[in-house]
Amino acid sequence: MDLLEYQGKQLFAKHGVPVPEGRPASTVVEAVEAAEELGYPVVIKAQVQIGGRGKAGGIKLATGREEAQQHADAILGMDIRGFTVHEVWVEQASEIDEEYYAAIVFDRSAKQPMAMLSRMGGMDVEAVAEEDPEAMRMLHVDPLLGFQPFHGRRLAFEAGIAADVIRPVGAMLAKLYDVFVAEDATLVEVNPLAKVGDGRVLCLDAKITLDENASFRHPDHEALVDQSAVDPLEQAAKAKNLNYVKLDGEVGIIGNGAGLVMSTLDVVAYAGERHGGVKPANFLDIGGGASAQVMANGLEIVLSDPAVRSVFVNVFGGITACDAVANGIVQAFELLASRDEHVDVPLVVRLDGNNAELGRKILSDAGLPGLEQVDTMDGAARRAAELAAS
Repeated sequence: MDLLEYQGKQLFAKHGVPVPEGRPASTVVEAVEAAEELGYPVVIKAQVQIGGRGKAGGIKLATGREEAQQHADAILGMDIRGFTVHEVWVEQASEIDEEYYAAIVFDRSAKQPMAMLSRMGGMDVEAVAEEDPEAMRMLHVDPLLGFQPFHGRRLAFEAGIAADVIRPVGAMLAKLYDVFVAEDATLVEVNPLAKVGDGRVLCLDAKITLDENASFRHPDHEALVDQSAVDPLEQAAKAKNLNYVKLDGEVGIIGNGAGLVMSTLDVVAYAGERHGGVKPANFLDIGGGASAQVMANGLEIVLSDPAVRSVFVNVFGGITACDAVANGIVQAFELLASRDEHVDVPLVVRLDGNNAELGRKILSDAGLPGLEQVDTMDGAARRAAELAAS
C-alpha cells in the first residue's frame, strides 16, 4: 500500500523522524487556514501517489494569503499524470542548503533490506543515478543485526556528504530504518533529505510503501488507505476476499489460479486484436479451493463493471471441482434475480479437469440465458472477444 506524502510524514513524526510542521487540506479555505496557522512562507504540495509533482506545477511556494489561495485553488482538482489532486499538504517552508536522497528498500534478490544514499537529491534523481552510478551509495543490512551507527556514517562518507553533517545524516538513516522495520514497509524513501539553514537535517518528502501482507499486525494502517485512489469495484472485491484487479477492457475474466488467469488475459488480448482491439476488463482469481459462494461473489463483482460486455469463465478443475464452479454460476444468477437484476451480458464458460462433465451438465440443465460453453481455452477466448465487440 502506497501512502500519500503527508501520511508518510505523519508516520515519520510518530517515530521521531524530524519533518517540517504541516497540515492537510482538501479545500481552498482549509489550505488558507492552515497557511495562516503555520505562518508564511509555506509550501503547498499536491497529494497524489505519483512522482513529478513539481514539474507539473503541483508544488508551490506561498509568501502571503493571496498566493496561498491562488496556489491551492490551482492545485486542487489538478490532473497530474492521470491522478486527480483531492488533497494538498501545507507545510512550513524550509531554507535549503543542500539536498540529498535517502531510502531503505527491501532487496528481494539479496533477501535483505538495503540502505541507499546520494548527495544529489531533488528532481531527476533517477537520471543522476543512471549517469553517475557512483553517486548512489548502497549497503545491505543484516536483518538479524539491524542498522548500526557505523552503517550510516559509512554511507554518508562514501556519498560525499559534507563532514559537518555526516553524523546527522547517518543518524537519520538509522531512524528511517527503524520506521521501515516497525511499520513493515517495503520502501521508505526521502527525496529530498535536506540540510536546512539552521544546520538541521529534515525530511522534506516522504514516500512509503507498506507490506499489506503484514496488515494484521497494524490495524491502524487501514485508516491510511487513500479512498479516492481505490477503485470501487476493487474495494468491493476486497471486502469479499477476492483477488481482483480492474483493467481497461471489455471482457470480464474469472479463473482459478493466478497462472491460469494471467494466461487467460493474454489469449483474450490476442483474440481481441481481431475484433477491434477488445481487451480484458479485469484480473480475478477465485483461488484453488473456491466454493460455489466464492464463484457467485466473483461473477457478481465482474458483472458490476459497466464496461464489461462479455464474461469469460475459464476453470481447470483441480482442488476446485468444475461442478462447484457450475453451481456457483447458477447461484450467482439466482442471487441477481432475487434483487430484480438481470445478467444482460453473455457468458462464455470453459470447464476442464476434475468433474468437468458434471459441471457442463449442471450448466446445460440450468438453461441460463446468454451462457455458452466452449470446450477449448482459445476457442472460448475468441468467442468472448467476438461477443464483446458485437
